[in-house]
Amino acid sequence: MRSHTGSPAPVVWLLTDNKPGHHNQLKGLGNRLRVLAGASVSEIDATEAPPPLWRALLGVAPAMDKALGRPNLIIAAGSGTHRLLLSLRRLRKVKTVVLMKPGFPLSWVDAAIIPEHDKVPPARHVLATEGVINAITPLARITDKPEGLVLVGGPSPHFDWDDDVILGQLSQLMGRYPEWRWTISGSRRTPENLLMQLNDLAGPKVTVVDSKRTHASWLPHQLAASRAVWVTPDSASMACEAATSGVPTGLFELAPKNNSRVARGMASLVEKGYVAHWSDHASVMAGKLRGSQELWEADGAARWLIEHFLRGGKR
Repeated sequence: MRSHTGSPAPVVWLLTDNKPGHHNQLKGLGNRLRVLAGASVSEIDATEAPPPLWRALLGVAPAMDKALGRPNLIIAAGSGTHRLLLSLRRLRKVKTVVLMKPGFPLSWVDAAIIPEHDKVPPARHVLATEGVINAITPLARITDKPEGLVLVGGPSPHFDWDDDVILGQLSQLMGRYPEWRWTISGSRRTPENLLMQLNDLAGPKVTVVDSKRTHASWLPHQLAASRAVWVTPDSASMACEAATSGVPTGLFELAPKNNSRVARGMASLVEKGYVAHWSDHASVMAGKLRGSQELWEADGAARWLIEHFLRGGKR
């Protein structure tokens, strides 16, 4: 198999621990490496047969399925993948990449892609991203229909959660924009009591979705059908996905906890105009966010990896 340039297609292994957020990051990055570099991408479940610690410490690779091909690049997301990543790091002509801040020295891998809010010191082999990489692709066009999407998270270490505050702000939105249709979805962290109250809002102009029954492509399809999105600020991944789509995105207001890295990340997204505070709801609903830059971190990270590791670039 050959890449778009006629040279042999790079082989990329994605090491996953099967957690949805980590899987989503790998999927987004893998998709862009396929498109931009013609990469042959394979996903490997690192939890099936984790290597012993000594292999990770010494960089002694376990036997791998030969059908996977010899990798040029190995990318891992989630602490459950780190033993396998580190055990493979001494393979000849292979570059290793970790997503998110790891619990081992960064010098043990060739590169790291880490959200800016984790405050990792700048280095040539570290790429800081604005929020979390995801698998959403920016939309070519935003719908004109008055369709709003509401994504509700739940209690987290990063914000003071309050069911009544979220319900109050949601009710204000519905009251101020009576011509809009709304689709509301909770998540696995949403308190049962709040889910019941959200279900009570269902009516001719309000659809409440059970998040446990949504399929993998539900969110991309829903974003494509929406003119505005509102997200609770504890849901960093959902906020980044909504902002990446290009649909005007607002954050409900909750008090941040001290020194929370997620709260810092959300504040940065607001500051740069990718999303808006609750107080600026009129701009979100009118489609007039001040941000002019596109947020597409999977694309930026893929281009960075190609430049450094798949086109003869140096670290």
